[in-house]
Amino acid sequence: MSIRLLVYRCRVLTPLALAVDFGGTKVEAALVDSDGRLVPDSRHRRPTGRTASVADLESSVGDVVRAAASALPEGAEIVGVGIGCAGPIDRRRGLVSPLNVPDWRDYPLRDFIASVVGAGEGGLGLDIPVTLEMDGVAITMAEHWVGAAQGVDNVMGMVISTGIGGGLIVDGRVITGPTGNAGHIGHVEVGDIVGEDTFGNASALEAMASGPHTVAWARTQGFAGTTGEELAAAYAAGDPIARDAIARTGQAVGRAIASATALLDLELVAIGGGFSHSTPDLFDRMREVIDHHYFPFVRKVRIVPSALSSEGPLIGAAALIHRATLLPA
Repeated sequence: MSIRLLVYRCRVLTPLALAVDFGGTKVEAALVDSDGRLVPDSRHRRPTGRTASVADLESSVGDVVRAAASALPEGAEIVGVGIGCAGPIDRRRGLVSPLNVPDWRDYPLRDFIASVVGAGEGGLGLDIPVTLEMDGVAITMAEHWVGAAQGVDNVMGMVISTGIGGGLIVDGRVITGPTGNAGHIGHVEVGDIVGEDTFGNASALEAMASGPHTVAWARTQGFAGTTGEELAAAYAAGDPIARDAIARTGQAVGRAIASATALLDLELVAIGGGFSHSTPDLFDRMREVIDHHYFPFVRKVRIVPSALSSEGPLIGAAALIHRATLLPA
C-alpha cells in the first residue's frame, strides 16, 4: 500500500453536529464543531408560530436542516443531529408538543428530522444518531460547556422569551426526568403574583414573566406598546408602567429561582432569551428576591446573563451530540 493511500485512509475528518433549535417563533439549524463554534455560513432560520400548519412547520424544519447540511466544509463530517425543542416533549418516543405551536401535539419531530437526513427517499443519505431534548436542557448544556456556567456542576439554565424554559445539571450530570421535561420552570407556580391564563394556569411563571405576558400586563395598566422591544424602550425612558412591569417580572422569576435553589441547592442560574435583555435591571429585581431569602444556601446562588448571545440554543443542540456522555441513557 502506498504511503499516500495509507494517509488518505487514516485521515480523521473534523466531526460536526447538525444542531436544530425549534421554538415558538422560529426554527434554526447550523453546523457546530466540537469546540462549540458555529461553522460560517451554515446558520439558517425559518418561521414557526401559533398559526403555522403541520405542513408549514415541516417545510420550515426541512429547509433549515438541508440548508445547514449543505454548508458542510471539505474535510469534515456530520456525526449526529441534536434537536432542542420547546416543551413539553417525550424524549423516549421523540415526540414534541411545544405550547406556543398549537398544531404540533405529540408530533414525531425526531423521526421527521431523521427522515430528512437519512438514507430513505429524499433524505441526505446520512447514517447518524438523532437526539431530541427540551430546549432548556440544551441551553443549560451550552452554558456548562462554553458559556457562563463553565466549571460549575449545579446549574439551572433559563430562557425568557416567547415562553420560559429551563434545564438542570446537578452534580455535573444533566437531569431530564423520564419524559424529558425536568427543569420546565416556566410552569412552576409563584405564589400570589397572577398573570394571564396560560394553558389553564394563571399562577405559572410563564403566565406573568414571559415577554408577551409581561407586555400584556403592562397594557392592562395603560401601556400603549405591543412588543417587548417597545416595553424595554419605555423602561429606559423612565415610563412608570414599564418599570412596574419589569419589577413584577423580576420578582416572579426571582421567586421561581429561589424555589428551585431550595429544592436542588443550585450554585448558578444562567439566563438567556430575547426578553432577558430588556434591561439589566431585570436581573437586579431577581437578585433582590434571592438576597432576602431566609436560608443562606439559597442566598448563595448566582444569577448571571447567558454568555452565548443568540448562538446559545444552537450550541446547546450541538452539545447533545458532542457532550452526549452527560445525558442519561
